[in-house]
Amino acid sequence: MEISPSPLIIALGANLAGRFGPPRAALGAALERLEAAGVAVTGRSPWYETAPVPVSDQPWYVNGVATVTTGLGPEALLALMLETELEMGRERSVQNAARVVDLDLLAYGDMVRKPPKAAPELPHPRLAERAFVVRPLADLVPNWRHPESGLSPGEMVRALPGGQQIRPLADADGLYGTEWRGI
Repeated sequence: MEISPSPLIIALGANLAGRFGPPRAALGAALERLEAAGVAVTGRSPWYETAPVPVSDQPWYVNGVATVTTGLGPEALLALMLETELEMGRERSVQNAARVVDLDLLAYGDMVRKPPKAAPELPHPRLAERAFVVRPLADLVPNWRHPESGLSPGEMVRALPGGQQIRPLADADGLYGTEWRGI
């Protein structure tokens, strides 16, 4: 389902259980909390189970992406996402640590913003490097184009470095995928 040529896109991930339940339940709760704060979720990819990047001994993640609409600008939307993480029990310690919820602003329409003057950086600087982002993007918004590279999610999937493991997880309707992918 294609929503618009330049949607607002967020990434969701979790690999620890918390007070909102296991990772998939926590991600659903995060979307509900964003909606309660006035951010309309207009689409959601299937959930995927993914190996940690970089490789580590922590639990696998549940990841997906969603498209949203809001009257908030990128700074305010990111602030709301970070506030939601904190309210849900996210503790920031070391980079790439396991977490109960992780929300990232991937794209805000066709906006391109670079540091040091702009925060948040848009599109997300590692968007095209992660299977756990581009595989769900390919499902949700296959015709979307990266504002800088012009690549579609499918083209980004084909350009991924090897070794990233991802597999479909049960979606909200209880359907299961059994295919393993080493990308």
